[in-house]
Amino acid sequence: MPTYDYVCDACNYHFAELQSFKEDPLKTCPSCREDRLRRLFGTGAAILFKGSGFYETDYRSDSYKQAAKAESEAINKASESSKTDPGKTTTSSDKTTPVAKNA
Repeated sequence: MPTYDYVCDACNYHFAELQSFKEDPLKTCPSCREDRLRRLFGTGAAILFKGSGFYETDYRSDSYKQAAKAESEAINKASESSKTDPGKTTTSSDKTTPVAKNA
């Protein structure tokens, strides 16, 4: 649960309150009992992802995924052809780079 900072506009009383996200902001000051309490904007809490599976590549675009798949297939085809024809050597003119088409 987050901690929210409050200030009373009537008596200038400052305090912090631990509240659920679902709870409404407090309205009555615990010091002077006036209904002039205001919740302050804080710096907030940082989100910390723990565990495996949170990587920058988890959220790639579809075009990136298609280009990566095409590149992977091209590499697999090249390695398959070199296995079937071991005497063939690859030169720089034999290599092709797949180009992803934007939809």
